[in-house]
Amino acid sequence: MVKEMMNNKFEWNPSSSSSTTASHFKQNHVLLKLVVSVLLVGVAFRLLYTGSIDVLPPLGEETTTTHAKVDEEVKCDLFVGEWVPDPLGPLYSNESCHVIEGHQNCMTNGRPDSGYLYWRWKPQGCEIPRFDAERFLEMMRDKSWGFIGDSIARNHVQSLLCILSKVEAADEVYHDEEYRSKRWHFPSYNFTLSVIWSPFLLKSEIYEDMNGLSTGEIQLHLDTLDEKWTNEYESFDYVTMSGGKWFLKTVVYHDNNSVLGCHYCANTNLTEFGIDNAYRKAIKLVLNFISNSNHNAVVMFRTTTPDHFENGEWFSGGTCNRTSPYKEGEISLNNVDSVMRSVELEEFSNAAATLGSETQVKLKLLDTTLLSSLRPDGHPGLYRQFNPDKNATVQNDCLHWCLPGPIDTWNDLVMEMLVHD
Repeated sequence: MVKEMMNNKFEWNPSSSSSTTASHFKQNHVLLKLVVSVLLVGVAFRLLYTGSIDVLPPLGEETTTTHAKVDEEVKCDLFVGEWVPDPLGPLYSNESCHVIEGHQNCMTNGRPDSGYLYWRWKPQGCEIPRFDAERFLEMMRDKSWGFIGDSIARNHVQSLLCILSKVEAADEVYHDEEYRSKRWHFPSYNFTLSVIWSPFLLKSEIYEDMNGLSTGEIQLHLDTLDEKWTNEYESFDYVTMSGGKWFLKTVVYHDNNSVLGCHYCANTNLTEFGIDNAYRKAIKLVLNFISNSNHNAVVMFRTTTPDHFENGEWFSGGTCNRTSPYKEGEISLNNVDSVMRSVELEEFSNAAATLGSETQVKLKLLDTTLLSSLRPDGHPGLYRQFNPDKNATVQNDCLHWCLPGPIDTWNDLVMEMLVHD
């Protein structure tokens, strides 16, 4: 518009008289000063009142700024924020990914709603981009990554495999007898991805089958780490560690070759030790091992995963029928999840404080608890299996996550932490 005004007003007709020309020039000079003044005021106003300028680094270039779009007036906190509508939806479908276990394939199992797929995590003070599978695989070229934990860790790995499959499908190269621990290889990138099933991260004797039926009390050694992962630890360039819900089971605790106590056990001669005490000893032992290791690794410690059982627990008819996220303030962590997360944050802080400048390990906190607590809609619920009989009694799964689903966001956060690092 300014350009049009200038072109129209400064059109000079050579046939005009000199007096007319001088008059026009004077008028046009005044108008030009007015236009320039307006433009300068506008620029000044924008400089004074615009909060931020978003800049993303080019792919493949090193940068000291975060990959996230950050509001310069608000500190970015990846783990505090809200879920906002996302019309783009997930990066993959339940049909396109072939590593989804049956009890997480909610759509195939008959879940009728799909709204839970169209939300993205909006951290406080910044925006995080969608996962870049090709860039991730380039970063992982000739590297290895191990996920260590329980079935939620396996759930997390399957989400990552599904996202990466849009670039290259991995070859499964190993599984244990029960298919709980697995390893995959991406041949084009020589990248190895593993999951090691170690639900306590400690040495334990577990007498429970794949269906959760137990023939004896779990024996847990609070002073000894599980060799299934410690023997493999130095083979990984990246590690994701997590503990959690298995500490709620009936357990007899051992320490220093003697029985220390138990949790929820039938033997009344044993003292209730308390899951908070047991969990603290476990996390402390794990983080001490990592902190004192000479192995050069990036270790992400993921916090506990909340469940969303309502009107009962998993064994007493609990359900999770919600179809949209909670908003901040609508829900709070239950007592157990709150205690476990507090233990994790305290012990992580203690371990991080002991790391010296010469240490090889990079210890990072992947705090997914609060953002996950806002997603009661993301669980399989009664769609953990295909069940054509609508009147049948079905045990709901309100702990694990549908694939695709909210757990995919955990990988967005992992990617952001890698790029920022």
